[in-house]
Amino acid sequence: MTSPPSSRSPEVGEQSVGRFRVRKASFAEALRLDGPSAARSLSLPEAQRLTRDLATSHYENFPVLTKLLPRPMRQPIADVYAFSRWADDLGDEVVGAESSLELLAWWQDELDAAVAGSPRHPVMVALAESIRSCRLSREPFDDLLDAFRQDQTQATYETNDQLLDYCRRSANPVGRLVLAIGDAATDENIAASDRICTGLQLANFWQDVARDAAIGRRYLPAETMTRYAIEPGELAAATTSDRLAAALFDHVVQARSLLQSGAELPRRLPLRLGLVVDLFRRGGLAICDRIEQSRYRVLERRPTVTKGDAIRELRRAITERVLRRSG
Repeated sequence: MTSPPSSRSPEVGEQSVGRFRVRKASFAEALRLDGPSAARSLSLPEAQRLTRDLATSHYENFPVLTKLLPRPMRQPIADVYAFSRWADDLGDEVVGAESSLELLAWWQDELDAAVAGSPRHPVMVALAESIRSCRLSREPFDDLLDAFRQDQTQATYETNDQLLDYCRRSANPVGRLVLAIGDAATDENIAASDRICTGLQLANFWQDVARDAAIGRRYLPAETMTRYAIEPGELAAATTSDRLAAALFDHVVQARSLLQSGAELPRRLPLRLGLVVDLFRRGGLAICDRIEQSRYRVLERRPTVTKGDAIRELRRAITERVLRRSG
């Protein structure tokens, strides 16, 4: 119930991008072991251990979430995360859009093989079992890959509707997969999940305006920039202009509204799954709060949600669930 993993960085290795230090993990080594020219074969238990290790090493909150999730959901969630992590790295940690697109086409072929029941790549060996056991549709995986390919060919958006369409494929599939794994994918739940995932993705965009500008990406729609007379260079400036702050106000309101409109979803889900979904929803709202508290001056300092914030939100979520169950 979150956006797919994104390092938002263009090369393997460690480099400086603008004012930001981008740290690279060992994806080059991963490609050497399990890329298109590799021949490594893992058993299902070995592949499942690999996806769990990948999720744990790349996502610091994963151990906490796995303890909150029902046990049967933990491995499939790790498999979905590993699939998305690889796709994201193929898009963002490989030099050159053409090379990334070639590798993403290879990853699509690997997904096709997994769906057909003959997985080759270690991540797909684990994922194929989760697709089978949880009866997962391939559509969310295809949508995610379509969004990752779009990242290689489109760096800006003309309208808010275009941006929302991107979120439909870059964020919403993750929530739909979580619901399917939790056997809770009703039409009503999916609609609420889509709102939460889109809202969270948008909150992440407005949190990371400076980071995205440093790597040549701009999610603030051109129609918004025209409305507020914002020049492209203002997104990479050292200080936030009043025009940009006003534009972000509007877009944060939209993100907050989407996140709030999904509040009923956690209450309709089983206790532990609902708690995890609510934590992601609250995390998005906390990002909106931090942006608001900065008076939308996101270029001077990136608004962040601390571990202390996360702990407080967890306590609030638990308290609300307990009170509702006892009320």
